[in-house]
Amino acid sequence: MKLSTRTEGQLQIISVMEDRIDAAVARAFKEAMRDMVEHAPPGVILDLGQVSFIDSSGLGAVVATLKLLPPGSKLSLAGLTPAVDRVFRLTRMDSVFSLFPTMDAAMAGPATA
Repeated sequence: MKLSTRTEGQLQIISVMEDRIDAAVARAFKEAMRDMVEHAPPGVILDLGQVSFIDSSGLGAVVATLKLLPPGSKLSLAGLTPAVDRVFRLTRMDSVFSLFPTMDAAMAGPATA
């Protein structure tokens, strides 16, 4: 699972460098995210701009990441492709995560508060 991370002020931006988060990579995704968010700042943005497919295992892995965050940290999702956005909205995960169409919108949004 290829991920990259960078910090900008009080934001940690984690970019998924794969086109799928599915059962085949969900465990590797969770393990990589555990290491990256262990000491996360108050705002974490997961950039899903390159992800064109996510299944229930992938969705579960993203939810697991939320639970790994330090207390008081918030996870927002940015750059969702139409198919990925649809999965989050159909499963009502848009009530759990703040979804942003672009990284710029996410960086200006609630994750920065």
